[in-house]
Order: sequence, then structure tokens, then C-alpha cells
Amino acid sequence: MYSYNMTQWLFFFYFYCLFGWCFESAYVSARQRQLVNRGFMRGPFLPLYGSGAIMMLVVSMPFRGNLLLTYISGCIGATALEYVTGVTMEALFKVRYWDYSNQKLNYKGHICLSSTIAWGFLTIFMTDVVHKPIEQFVLAIPMSVLSPVVFVLTVVIVVDFTLSFKAALDLRDVLVKMEHVKEEMERMQKRLDVLLAVADEEIENRIEARKQKSADRNEELLNALEDRFAGVKEQIRERYEAFPEDVREEIAELRMKFTSIKEKRLQLRSVRDFYKRHLILDNPTMHSEKFREALEELKRAAAEHRKQGSKEKQEEA
Repeated sequence: MYSYNMTQWLFFFYFYCLFGWCFESAYVSARQRQLVNRGFMRGPFLPLYGSGAIMMLVVSMPFRGNLLLTYISGCIGATALEYVTGVTMEALFKVRYWDYSNQKLNYKGHICLSSTIAWGFLTIFMTDVVHKPIEQFVLAIPMSVLSPVVFVLTVVIVVDFTLSFKAALDLRDVLVKMEHVKEEMERMQKRLDVLLAVADEEIENRIEARKQKSADRNEELLNALEDRFAGVKEQIRERYEAFPEDVREEIAELRMKFTSIKEKRLQLRSVRDFYKRHLILDNPTMHSEKFREALEELKRAAAEHRKQGSKEKQEEA
């Protein structure tokens, strides 16, 4: 049975957060062939790994020396932690940071059988191999040294987590607002079609041609509306009497609203916040079914921002 005080438990948690970050960042960086600061937080800490390690130690406490029960307890404990964490994060932030939907025998993409099996073996490896030398090292550190170190780490991690949590909530709000912008553009497009009665063939050809160059649905909508407004302007100029005054006024109001929507969309996709860019770019598996188009657009915008920043640094050098 482990007999650690709170300071030692916290140090173990922080150590495994750091260990998890090193492992995950090295793995993802190798796959992408570029350095990736993996994780939810900006600093070198992955709380899920720290929580998982502590959970493995706790659930295996009653079964030390019994590999079978240690394995089973690790399977159950780690899977439960992974599921609760995944569901909670998706509910809070509207995105998934991992997804097992492409794995066999998964449950809602949050957990899967292969992962559960791996967690059991990892628990045995953790408790019988990894933790023993780390335990000896930490227990040998005087409390007069360990306490200040843990205090400083606590302050740093709490600040980082708070900023990262706020950035994740802000990102959620951006996704929701971008979805609303798309819905507004769709309603505006339908209303314009009604006002025009029958869309002009030349306008539709222009829209179709620009669709081929569009990167996403939002851009398609934006281009389609710009073409429709341009076409409406031409038709009003050529057939002024065919458009009653109230129709012209509504079209003018829609045009003003469209201009406002374009500005709002540009602001939303700018991704100027440092922490939001980190969340988007350094979590390549992050996705959202409901806000898929908006999230993909933000990923492109963040990548463009990083590319532009790198280019500017090279020019300065």
C-alpha cells in the first residue's frame, strides 16, 4: 500500500504530466515530421497522463502482487477515466481531442476495446516497472526541498491550465458563432432567391465556377452571396421598374447585413489569440461533428497565421 503525503502525490502527478507530454509530443512530432507541442495546455504538461498514472496507482493499491487483478483494475479504471474525460471535454468545449470511431468495438468514439486492453498492460508496466525507481527518487528528496518545488509547479500549472481552459471556452464560442454566421448566410441566400424569383443563369454560372475554387462551405456561401448581390445590382439598374420600392429597400438592408456578416466572419477566423492557435494546431486529432466546417476553417486560418509568422521571421533574419 502506498503511503505518500499530499506533496508527494502532487509531485508524482506533475511528473507523469511531464512524462506524458514528452511521450505524446515525441510521437506526434515524429509522425508529422515537425516539432509539435502536444496537449491541452501550453506548457509541457498533459493532465490526462498525470491523472491516468495516479489513477493506476490508486486502483491497483489493493492488488499489489496480483498481476491479474492489477490488470483488470487498470482496464476498468483507465477506461472509466478516459470516457468521463472525453464526454466532459466534448460537452464543455464542443470538440473531441481524441476519437476511436474508426476502431472496432468502440463506444461513441470515446473508448474502445483495444485501448482498454492496452490500459491493463500499461497499468502493470506502470506499477511494477516505471513507478518503483521514481518512487525511490521522490522519497529520497527532503520535504524542505520537495515542498517549494511542488509549490512553484502548482502555481505554474494552475496559471497555464486556467489560460488554456479559457482559450478552449473561447474557441467553443467562436465555433458556435461561426455556425450562426453560416446559418445567417444560408437564410440570406434563400431570401435573395425569393426576391429575384428566378436566379439569373449568368449568376448561377459564376457561382458554380467559384465553387470549384472554394476551400469550404462557408467560402462557397460567401462567394455565392457576393455574386447574387452583384447580379441583383445589375438587374435593378437594367430593370428598375420591375423592382418595387419595398423590395429594393429589403435588398439594401440585406446588403448591409451581409457586409456586417463578412466583417464578423473575418474577425472570428483570425485566430489571433496565442493559446487558441496552440489548441488548434497542436491537437491534430481534434475534431467536431457539429462544427466540422467551422473548425476546419479555423485550422486553415491558424496554419496560415503560423506560416506567415515563420516567413516574417525568416525575412527579418
